[in-house]
Amino acid sequence: MNVGIGLPIGDPAGLLTWARRAEAGPFTTLGLLDRLVYDNPEPLVALAVLAGATSRIRVQTEVLLAPLRDTPLLAKQAATLDRMTGGRLVLGLGVGGREDDHRAAGTDIRTRGRRMDEQMALLHRLWSGAPYDDGGQAVDDGGQAVERTGPIGPAPARTGGPEVLFGGFRPAALERVARWGDGFLAAAPPSWAGGLFDTVRAQWTRYGRTGAPRIVAQVNVALGPDRTVEDARARMHAYYAFTGAPDRMVSGLLTTAREIREALTAYGDLGADEVVLYCYGLDPDQVHRLADLL
Repeated sequence: MNVGIGLPIGDPAGLLTWARRAEAGPFTTLGLLDRLVYDNPEPLVALAVLAGATSRIRVQTEVLLAPLRDTPLLAKQAATLDRMTGGRLVLGLGVGGREDDHRAAGTDIRTRGRRMDEQMALLHRLWSGAPYDDGGQAVDDGGQAVERTGPIGPAPARTGGPEVLFGGFRPAALERVARWGDGFLAAAPPSWAGGLFDTVRAQWTRYGRTGAPRIVAQVNVALGPDRTVEDARARMHAYYAFTGAPDRMVSGLLTTAREIREALTAYGDLGADEVVLYCYGLDPDQVHRLADLL
């Protein structure tokens, strides 16, 4: 089972240190979360910088809030990053549940799931090399015929587009894995992740997909002295304040080598292909400590 590092968001300039240390260690992926109305780095921009400073490790969005973004531009950005990294991009996608993010982006939170499905159809078409307005007569806002647009390049490194994982917990999100994706990103503890994994696999079979979905679990960790752990707890509490129950989220933070090993074993027993150890604390020495733990 592979293990990745989820990067902290509080110090964008420090992420190069994290990336280089992870690249030199046993880790397979660098993950970075996405918000719009928050003090975090934009993930595609940040991961492009980190990909340029590394050569082996994958770069993964966990999760990119696709409905907040213009779809053709997202297709181009993702294909560019995938192409320039030799296929190291993993595009983890989600719909986003924060009202302020959608308000700032000018999108309707009530239709985010439907918009995501429309986006996926267009993303796959653009990554295949088809024109933007393929399949019908192009018209302007006044209904007048206009010249059709051509394909939007560049072609991604992987035929059909970068690897796509979907995060989420609701039935529509789990079904979306089989309809549009390559795998599932589960930010859930082992105690209830197994049911999510089973549902994703059942949907995969129902849609007649061959092989199996790639299953990636995510767990929050802080490993080090008290100041490292307390820093992580404070940053998690601030990040999840919007939920109204940040203490519940912080209570799931794993802070000892034994807890982290037990979680890795549990996810492995459930059939996870990878576990991303997500760090909120800024201490980059955690990379070395987690490497030693592995």
